[in-house]
This record gives sequence, structure tokens and C-alpha cells, in this order.
Amino acid sequence: MARRSTKTPPPDDFEERILDIDVVDEMQGSFLEYAYSVIYSRALPDARDGMKPVHRRILYQMHEMGLRPERSYVKCARVVGEVMGKLHPHGDSAIYDALVRMAQSFSMRLPLVDGHGNFGSLGNDDPPAAMRYTECRTAPAAGLMVESIDEDTVDFAPNYDGSEQEPVALPSAYPNLLVNGASGIAVGMATNMPPHNLGEVIAAAKHLIKHPGADLDTLMRFVPGPDLPTGGRIVGLDGIKDAYAKGRGSFKIRATVSVESVTARRKGLVVTELPFMVGPEKVISKIKDLVNAKKLQGIADVKDLTDRKHGLRLVIEIKNGFNPEAVLEQLYKLTPMEESFGINNVALVDGQPLTLGLKELLEVYVDHRFEVVRRRSEFRRAKRSDRLHLVEGLLVALLDIDEVIRIIRSSENAAEAKEGLIAHFGLSETQTQYILDTPLRRLTKFDRLELEAERDRLTAEIEELTRILESDAELRKLVSSELTAVARKYGTERRTELLESAGATVAAVPLEVADDPCRVLLSSTGLLARTADGEPAFTKSGKRAKHDVIVSAVPATTRGEIGAVTSTGRLLRISVVDLPQLPASSSNLAGGAEISEFLSLEDDESLICLTTLDESSPGLALGTEQGVVKRVVPDYPANKEELEVISLKEGDRIVGAVELSTGEEDLVFITNEAQLLRFPAGQVRPQGRPAGGMAGVKLGPEAKVISFTAVDPAADAVVFTVAGSHGTLDDSVRTAKLTPFDQYPRKGRATGGVRCQRFLKGEDCLTFAWAGAAPARAATRTGAPVELPEMDPRRDGSGLPLGKAIAVVAGPV
Repeated sequence: MARRSTKTPPPDDFEERILDIDVVDEMQGSFLEYAYSVIYSRALPDARDGMKPVHRRILYQMHEMGLRPERSYVKCARVVGEVMGKLHPHGDSAIYDALVRMAQSFSMRLPLVDGHGNFGSLGNDDPPAAMRYTECRTAPAAGLMVESIDEDTVDFAPNYDGSEQEPVALPSAYPNLLVNGASGIAVGMATNMPPHNLGEVIAAAKHLIKHPGADLDTLMRFVPGPDLPTGGRIVGLDGIKDAYAKGRGSFKIRATVSVESVTARRKGLVVTELPFMVGPEKVISKIKDLVNAKKLQGIADVKDLTDRKHGLRLVIEIKNGFNPEAVLEQLYKLTPMEESFGINNVALVDGQPLTLGLKELLEVYVDHRFEVVRRRSEFRRAKRSDRLHLVEGLLVALLDIDEVIRIIRSSENAAEAKEGLIAHFGLSETQTQYILDTPLRRLTKFDRLELEAERDRLTAEIEELTRILESDAELRKLVSSELTAVARKYGTERRTELLESAGATVAAVPLEVADDPCRVLLSSTGLLARTADGEPAFTKSGKRAKHDVIVSAVPATTRGEIGAVTSTGRLLRISVVDLPQLPASSSNLAGGAEISEFLSLEDDESLICLTTLDESSPGLALGTEQGVVKRVVPDYPANKEELEVISLKEGDRIVGAVELSTGEEDLVFITNEAQLLRFPAGQVRPQGRPAGGMAGVKLGPEAKVISFTAVDPAADAVVFTVAGSHGTLDDSVRTAKLTPFDQYPRKGRATGGVRCQRFLKGEDCLTFAWAGAAPARAATRTGAPVELPEMDPRRDGSGLPLGKAIAVVAGPV
């Protein structure tokens, strides 16, 4: 029996059209379309925010759901469902796998998701639980990725069905691609980027912002190599430099192992860190297989003692008679305790996959951050301008509120009232509508004061935003300061150690100088240096040398900061690690560096002293040329590179500054009229940084202060003065005097003091003066040592002829 055909016949007007297409062209076009889709929409991260689309969509959707760190956890299944339904048209397993990775502290250097439950283990030895069991919310660092996303900082595009909008990139307040790394396999290309240390990457980005032409070697001073979440040791740095230069390279990661006595009779290898993404189960399995195959000898037992309290601890017991170091070399060679990591820095730049070096990656991020901050500033300025427009309109109405009410009451309808207000007050339609919509209870005198305050605040904010938008230097400074704040809040110590080679005598490369105690010294010739804690050799008695007079010395730590006080009342920060370190045997500061290498001073500005930034100290004591004294409350905000420590009067300048150690010192003024005033520091009330100080010493009509110091009254101290003439610079007419400090009595603050040197014929002023702890050291302007005259016990005696011109005197440091 013949089967009846069920195919519907074509309509009568159907016109059959057959296209002849070369199968090669069709396959090529289809493959390229598929490849581009995989590259752009799935596998490769964007160089701006370091995110693949799935990661970006997860973070954005969690932000939209309000899953902030302070909120409660929600089921991961709910997040996956929201992402899949609204933004990501792929399977739920891919979304959940990406979410899990962002919560794993051993995968991400700075996790973006705060997970609650089983999110897997190192090496995937224990896989994560199903999404219906685990819970999540955003980690604090995730807020940095989406910060200000609602302020038109990035472009948005339609989702897969056009029903939603999603960002094409996140604002990314830190270089996420370098910090957390990325991996992915596309069609014909792949990316594999290791994580880095947040503080190091931000330091390099800040340097690039300040010095756009910086070369790779300079940037590698800040980012010497990857910093893996699991720690370990990177062996060999040549591959890292290749990767940073060309975008491709490789390096070896070794486990961190120590030799310990694990039992009373046996030694063992204790593994505390494994290579990146290698779990202990994989290592144990490989060791057992090698022992059973008799390819590995000397191992008695392997125990995994890892727990939450102590972290990873893998104990490999060594048989008696075997050298643990030799066994360890076999383990590195045969097991995953040493792995290779191939760097392939492929990322999307303007939608195109490119292989990028370290500098290119930082440049793309920095340019993206400039655009984000610029757009954010424009958005905020527009918002504040709109609000200011309304506030100004309402203030106009409040000035003649009776007329406003009369116009409204006399109008037939709202439209007529609006026209009347516009015609009478010259307001815009927006302002007029806002006035009509404002309740009468907002038209009180108190609300007027609030509106005037709001107007002033909005005007100031608009001016600040305009300044940022109109100045590239201000924009760079703002971006750099925001990066500094991120590093200060979220930065952590380096975990991965870098080794030059894998030899038995391998030496560790110093990634960050150990934060050891040190001292920062300033010489009389303007040289800065740091030395190890303890008394430097040139502070001891012995043969004098050039540059051995230290005018200021402060304790610090190698990775800390100190302050530098200038004659104009500025306090500038100096990073101690940037200063050259003197050898222990140094007898002077000849190995120091010039002040100009660290500070930008004006032509008429000089460095007065160094100070710690310790806010628990008694603070700074300052003395000015016009006789003002001030004690500064130690308040030094960490986010400011430059501070004002005193408001100087016009024509005044600081002649002396010292950081008090106890607050019980005596403050000493010496004037050019040979008057010395000594009074307790307790007579000076500490003031905030913007204050202008108080009267310190009473001056004559033509007098000025030439020296201000602080002296411990219990210490052996001296006063040194040099007399000369206003009208000559001839050293032959100068006389000098060295007197014990205890010869000068204490007087009250704001008095004239006592005479400290009697002038001889041809002398009418003091040209130099100093008071401080003994023994005093003197030097010329070039730093050459000068012998001081013999001690003169007379308080107001005359001086002795001076052989050489003395430019500076200082006591022991």
C-alpha cells in the first residue's frame, strides 16, 4: 500500500529561489563569526577592567540586586538565575563556575565575591557544593569595580534580547586584570595571566601617571614579578621580564618547604605553600605513585595536616640515612611541587585581541581610569548645576515671597501663575515649576538659610569639578590619589618570593625592603640618607670628615614616611625607602642624595628640618624671623602629600624647627641684636596646623631672629654666636664665642631676653647663632669641618677672631 504524502504543497504564488554558495566561503564566514563571538563574548578579558563578560555580568547583577558586603547572604542559585535570565544567555554551570572562582582566595589575589559554604579547595581536590547550597554576596573589593557606575562613567549596551542594559566595561577603581589575572581559551588564541600584588601594581600605575614615558625597567622596580595567592617561590626571572616586555614568557613556581624534625628520630620536609592551583592531594598522589614505582627513594610517609587554623601543612617524612635536601631536589624534579606557568597576556583592546606587555596593560587601564573619572566629574557637575539652578530660583522667590503669593492667588490656573512668575521674576520654566511644587512649609526663614548654605556648597563643588575637568594635571593627581587610597585600604604584603635561580646557593631578590628600624639624616650641605638603627660612625669622637655635620636626624622605618619642614611653613612627605642607605662604616653623609631629588622647593625656600609623622609625639616647635613661636598639634592626614604647619605673616619665614621629644625642653631664640631668650616649651600652647602661632621673643625696630632651637635643660649644652657687621662680608672682622648654655637664665615668653655677646669695634650685629647639645660641630658652606673656639664662661663677653666662615653648627644626632 502506497504511503500518502503529508507535505503541504507550496502556494500558487511561491517562487523557488536557490542560491549557489561556495562551501569554502560559507565555512570560512561561519567559522570567523563563531570565532569572533567566542573571542569577544566569552573567552578573553577586557584590558580595561580585566573581566570576561560572564564575570562582569555577575558583578553588575549582584550590584543591581543590592548584595553589598554589609547585607545578608543569598543563595548562589538566585544570583545565577538572575544573571542567566537577564544578561548571560548560556548555561548555569558556566555562570556558577565563574562565580565560584571569584570567591576563592586561593584563585584570586583580591576576591570579588564573599562566599558562605563550600566553594572548593586548592587544586579542586574538594569541588564546590551545588549552587542550591552555597550563598554569596559581594566582597568589599567588588564595590571598587562598580563604584560610580550609576554616574555615566561607562557605556551601556543592550543585552542579548534587548530588554535590559548592561555595561560594556566596569569603572574598575584598581587594575583588576593584573591584580587577579585571567585565563581563557578562545578560537586560535588563549590568555593566561598570573595575579600580582595590588600595592605594587598601583605603585607602577601611579608612576606611569606621573611619568608617561617610563620604561619597562623602571616599572619593574615596582612590579618585579607575579604575586600568587598561594605564595610559593618563583624561580628564574628572565621569563618574567620577557613576558612584561613582549606579553609572552614563562616561569617556574616552587613550593615553600622547610626541613624540620617531625619525630624524635626523623626529619621531614614541611610544605607550607604549593605552586599556583596545585592542591595537596595531587602532590600526595604523585609521590605515592613514584614511591611504588621505585622512582623516588628516601620517603617514609606523607601526611596532610592542613587545617583552617594553620593553613596548608604537608609533612613528608624522610627515611634515616637520606639527605632531606637531596630528596627535596627529586621532589621538585618529579612532582607538581615545581610547576611551570606560561604567561600569555592576550586581552581585548577596543574589541580587538592584542598581546600586551606590562607597560601596555598599565597604559590601557590608566587611560580607562582617566575616562571614568572625567565622565564622573562631568556627571556630578551637571547634577550640581541643575540643583543650583533650582536653588537660585527658590531664593529669588523667597526674597519677595509676598509678591509670589499675590501672583499665584490672582492667577486663574497653574499655567497663568507660571507665566506670571516668569514675567515678573525672570525665572526659567524649570525654576518656576519647582517654586510652584514647593510646599509653603519650605518657605520659612530657616529654610532660606539652608538654601543659601546649599547654594554656597554647590558653587564650591562645581568650581572644584570644573578645575579637575579643565586641568589634565589635576585629573592625573585625582586618579593617582584615588589609587593611593585603594592601595592603602586593600593592599597586602607580598606572598610570593622571587628567586634569581634554582641553584643550591640561590639568593632571594629583595622585592620589598624589610621594614626595619632606621634613621634618616640631613647634612649641613643638603644631603639626605638613611642608616641602620644605632649610632652612626660619624657621630662618635674621632677624625672629622666633610659632610659630617648632621643638622637633623629622625627615627623611621625603611618602608615608612617622614616629613620635611621648609622655611615657608610647608611639610612635605618623603618616602624613606627612596633614600640611599649608608654603609655601616660610613663616617659622613657623602653617600647621600641631594634634597632636590626628593623635594621640589621654590627659589627662596629652604629645608629647615626633618620630622617624624608620629601623631603621638609632642609635636613640632617652630620659630620665625619675626619672633613668632608655635607648637604644632601632630595631625598629619595620610592622604595629603603636602601640609601647611603654620600660617606665616607677609614677609616672615621659619628660621628654626625641631620635633620635641618630651615637651619639657627649653625653646631658645637668638636675634641679630645679640639677644638670647630662653623659656620652657610648656609656655607655648599647642595649636592646629592652620594657626599662626604666638609671640615668642620681643624684637627691636630693626631686629630679627637668626636662630631658633630647642634644648634639653638637663643636657650639657652650649651657645655659639658670631658677630660681624651689616655692611661687610669680610670674615676678618668676625668674632665668635662659645658659651655654656646654663649661663643664660630662663625668662618669660614674649620678653627680650639677655645679651649673649658684646660687640667689638666694627661689629654691630650677629651674623650667625646656634644653641644646642654639646659637643657641637661646625662646618663651612661646602661641608668642610671647622674647629670651634675655646669655651668662654662669660655670658655677654666679646668673641675671638674667626679663622674660617662657619655656615652651620649642630650637636650630636
